[in-house]
Amino acid sequence: MSIRMRLIVASALMLFTELLLIRWLGANLLHLSYFSNIVLLGSFLGIGLGFLMAKPDRRSPWWFPVALIALFAAVLDFPVGVDRVGSDLIYFTAVSTSGFPPVLTLTLVFIAVAVVMAGPGLLVAQCFFELPRLDAYRYDLLGSLIGTALFAVMSFLSAPPVVWSIFLAAATIALVPWPRWVVVASLACFIGLTALGTIAGDIWSPYYKIQTETAVVADSKGDPYKVITVLANGVPHQAIMSLDVRLHEEPFYGLPYERIADNGGVGDVLIVGAGNGSDVALALRRGATSVDAVEIDPRIHDLGVQWHPQKPFDDPRVHSHITDGRAFLHQTDHKYDLVVFALPDSLTLVAGSNQLRLESYLFTQEAFEDVRDRLKPGGAFAMYNFYREEWLVGRLVNTATAAFGHAPCVDTYASSSSVIVVGLTALDQRCGVPDDDPSVTSLTTVAGPAPVHDDRPFLYLKDPGIPATFLAVIALILGLSLVAIRVVGGPLRRMAPYTDLACLGAAFLLLETRAVTWSALLFGTTWVVNAIVFAGILVVVLLAVEVTRRLPKRPSRPLAFGLLGVTLVIAWLVPTSWLLGLPIWLRALAAIAIAFGPVFASNIVFATRFADTEDPTGAFAANLLGAMVGGCLEYVALITGYPILLLIAGVLYAGAFILGPRVGNARAGASRLVSGP
Repeated sequence: MSIRMRLIVASALMLFTELLLIRWLGANLLHLSYFSNIVLLGSFLGIGLGFLMAKPDRRSPWWFPVALIALFAAVLDFPVGVDRVGSDLIYFTAVSTSGFPPVLTLTLVFIAVAVVMAGPGLLVAQCFFELPRLDAYRYDLLGSLIGTALFAVMSFLSAPPVVWSIFLAAATIALVPWPRWVVVASLACFIGLTALGTIAGDIWSPYYKIQTETAVVADSKGDPYKVITVLANGVPHQAIMSLDVRLHEEPFYGLPYERIADNGGVGDVLIVGAGNGSDVALALRRGATSVDAVEIDPRIHDLGVQWHPQKPFDDPRVHSHITDGRAFLHQTDHKYDLVVFALPDSLTLVAGSNQLRLESYLFTQEAFEDVRDRLKPGGAFAMYNFYREEWLVGRLVNTATAAFGHAPCVDTYASSSSVIVVGLTALDQRCGVPDDDPSVTSLTTVAGPAPVHDDRPFLYLKDPGIPATFLAVIALILGLSLVAIRVVGGPLRRMAPYTDLACLGAAFLLLETRAVTWSALLFGTTWVVNAIVFAGILVVVLLAVEVTRRLPKRPSRPLAFGLLGVTLVIAWLVPTSWLLGLPIWLRALAAIAIAFGPVFASNIVFATRFADTEDPTGAFAANLLGAMVGGCLEYVALITGYPILLLIAGVLYAGAFILGPRVGNARAGASRLVSGP
């Protein structure tokens, strides 16, 4: 295998393994999907350590498949859950956790991921010794793009982990020559472990590992009924049962229809979070003339099509839309008599973000204003869920009041469920306690925090701040990272000349996070949007490298940093609300230019600097470890909102400019580059 092909395969394996760990660990460690950034940070450390270990003699990372099988076996044999973080930060789940304290669990996951990812990192790094700097970097990017695209295709096809493991095993066997029996035996066990879930019937959507359990239980009257429980990432998420049983056991589903003013029927209905179809079936029973059913997860929708007793998705009045609810509100011109947010409570984060959940942009004041604009005269908006905390109900009430200009109807049940209904005007809603249901409490006001907004969409975080668990984990992983770097890479002075590259890595991670969260708001929190953004970033970075390679004369540092500064200022000044008002095609063009402009300019800066480094693996390791620091800085957004990330990135880029080599040193490095690394 040629060195260039080896580097492409190794880079594809590296990105593929990182994505595999994020998906699989989040699905099998209870609640880890709420902390997926820990896996990302562990990956950065592991890859950085791999680069620090690299030598021209091509060491064999035989421990990579061994560590991988050990991690998977440990998770399956000793399942633990990351505990919830108190009442100030809510995680929707009905399952209690056991095992290690959350700080210890997250730290162990971080260490295990770093050990695993050091293997692919070493495979990539060793190729950097045999190619010119920018050649190595461009093939690394090409392989990363292939690995990302391959995982995206498998997600689209709902391929189970056993399919993931076959590609991983094939690439590893091709790249790790010895000891062959250890590698082959470990990978065979790995394929066997991942096949267990397929044998058990696990379904993999782009967001969750889905399992189903069928049981016959007794209702409150003692009468038996059949229920199919849908578990997402091991947590009971939905239940499929007949509509009559649903209304008897959970009457809050029907309450919104009692709160709507009598205007001749519900007419056109929009249901966001249609799930397996219970809310759709109820709307049809209540006389809806048409129903737009929006559900983000295609596999959960398929379960409803297959198993819901009323077969609501087969009704010609129902139109299913597999997309993000906020994106649908932006893109439709239809008006509705009733809009329902039907328990849209995801159990995972948007990839590449520390606290953005799939439904985060559904519950901002701007989102409620979008709903208001989609209502017909006399229309109403309803939402319900098991909210758990009174302050959360209060925040939603305050948000509805701010968006509609009057207070909504609020009803709470003894089961901790709550229903909030607000009419387009105060005359379009009917508040009051139903005479036949003493378990309902009707409220006029509920105390709660102020509404959240699109720039800081953290509905489930009571007050601005970083939870103590996060702070403790960040401190631990940064301390462990320094120790690991010193042990593996030797004296830290090896990377001292590349402090500016560490700043570039930290700033770029913040740019990437900003691009992910911004695109989620503009186009939806779907996995498709997420995959396109990550692939787009890699393409833009590759384009920047190609431009740098082909220029007859590399741009000066002041010119490159000046271009970067201009793109950052433009990204800071353009308001998101302005983009949301544009047609979808024009919004896409503007978003690409604004989000990817700083990405392109920053990689002109990086490519120019990296081409002149004397120690390519040490320089790349510094950049990767800087990205890990950027991942920790991302948590500042919990306090101030996402726009601050651009400002922090700007400060880091300024630091990189100050700490970078002077012109004379850069020219000396350029002359060395002529004869190769």
